[in-house]
Amino acid sequence: MKIHNIPYGRHNITEEDIQAVIKALKSDNLTQGPYITEFENNFAAYIGSKYAVAVSNGTAALHLSALALNVKPGDKVIATPITFVASSNCVRFCGGEIVFADIDPETYLLDINSVRDLLEKSPKGTYKGIIPVDMGGRAVNLEEFRKLADEYSLWIIEDACHAPGGYFVDSKGEKQFCGNGNFADFSVFSFHPVKHIACGEGGMITTNDEKLYKELLRLRSHGITKGNDPYLNSIKFATGGYEDESEYPVWYMEMQQLGYNYRLTDIQSALGVSQLKRANIGLNRRREIAFIYYEAFKDRDYIINQSGVVEGHAYHLYIIEVNDRLNLHKYLRKHQIYAQIHYIPTHLMPYYRSFGYKEGDLPYAEEYYRHCISLPMFPTLKDEEQQYVIKTIEGFYKNEKNSHHTCKRGK
Repeated sequence: MKIHNIPYGRHNITEEDIQAVIKALKSDNLTQGPYITEFENNFAAYIGSKYAVAVSNGTAALHLSALALNVKPGDKVIATPITFVASSNCVRFCGGEIVFADIDPETYLLDINSVRDLLEKSPKGTYKGIIPVDMGGRAVNLEEFRKLADEYSLWIIEDACHAPGGYFVDSKGEKQFCGNGNFADFSVFSFHPVKHIACGEGGMITTNDEKLYKELLRLRSHGITKGNDPYLNSIKFATGGYEDESEYPVWYMEMQQLGYNYRLTDIQSALGVSQLKRANIGLNRRREIAFIYYEAFKDRDYIINQSGVVEGHAYHLYIIEVNDRLNLHKYLRKHQIYAQIHYIPTHLMPYYRSFGYKEGDLPYAEEYYRHCISLPMFPTLKDEEQQYVIKTIEGFYKNEKNSHHTCKRGK
C-alpha cells in the first residue's frame, strides 16, 4: 500500500450520511424544520444536558453565549491563550475585555491556580466570567472551576468544541461529561469537518438553565419571539388589542432585542443526526489511536511531553512536544504527513498585542507553543498510516543526533 497525503484531521461521510442529507433536501423544509429539533434533542441526550440549541458554527455558539450572559463593554473575562482565537473573540464581540491566564504545562488546560491568582489580586467584582477550553479533547475539571467561580460570582462558558463525549471524574467518583450543564452556564461545540461530528459547519450550545435556553432561542433568530413563547405573556400588543398569548394571531411576532441570524439548516442538522449515531464508534477509535501513539513515544528521549492516555480524553488532537519542531514539521510535510500546530498563543496575535500583551507574559503557554505539534488523528486513520507517521518521526530524530533533540525544554 502506497501511503501519501495524511492530514492531521479528516471528516468521514458514509452512505448513510448522504442518504440522510438527500432526505432532507427532498423534504418541505431546508431550514427551521424538524431535523434541527431532532439534532438538538439527540445531542442533549448524548451529552447529558437538559437543553441544546443548534447554531451556524462554533464561533456563533460562543458569541450567543456571551450575549446571553449579558457581557457588556468593559466587562473583564478570564480565558486561556492556548485555543483557537474564537474562544476569546466572543467577549470582544460584545465589547468586553479579555484577561489571559497561563496554562498547566502538563495538561495544556487553563491553570486554575493562575486564574485564582488573578482573582485574588483584584477586588471582587473585577471579573465577570471564565472561559476554560477542553483543549485537544482533554476535559477541564469544571467542578473545581465552579467552586472558584461561585466564590467570586462568575459565570462559566465551557469551550468543549474539541470534546463531545469527553469527561472528567468528579470528587464523588462520577463521570461528568463535557457539556452536561452541571457546572458550566453554557458549553459550546463545533461541527467543523475535522471535529468528532461533521456538519460542514455548525455549532451547538448546551445548558441546564431554562431561562438562558429561551434567551438563546431568541438571540439565534434576530431577537424575535413568536407563537407560544411564554415571553409574550408580558407583552400587550396595544395596536391590535391582544391581551394575552391565546389571542395572538398565528402570524404575530415581536423583535424583543437585537439578535442575529445564527440558525443551522435542516440539511446540516440531518447530517448531524446521522453522524451522531456513530459518535461513540469514532470516539473509541480515537482513543485506540492515542494509545498506539503513547506506547510508541513514551520512552523516546526526543519527546518532552505528549497527550498520553488520559481517562475521558476525547482526542480531537494528539499532541507531542519536541525540540527542533520546525524542522520536524518540514520533514513530515516532505514525507506527505501534514501535521498541524495548535495553537499560536492568542495573546501574541497582533490584535491582542495591541492591548499590551507581549512575549514573556504567559511563560508556560509560550514554552508549549515552541514545542507542540499535532499528529494525524481521525477515526479513519489506517493502522499502516499511523505506523508510517511514527516511523517517519523516529527516522527524523535518528538521523538528527544533535544534543538539542534530547528531552529538555528550551528556555
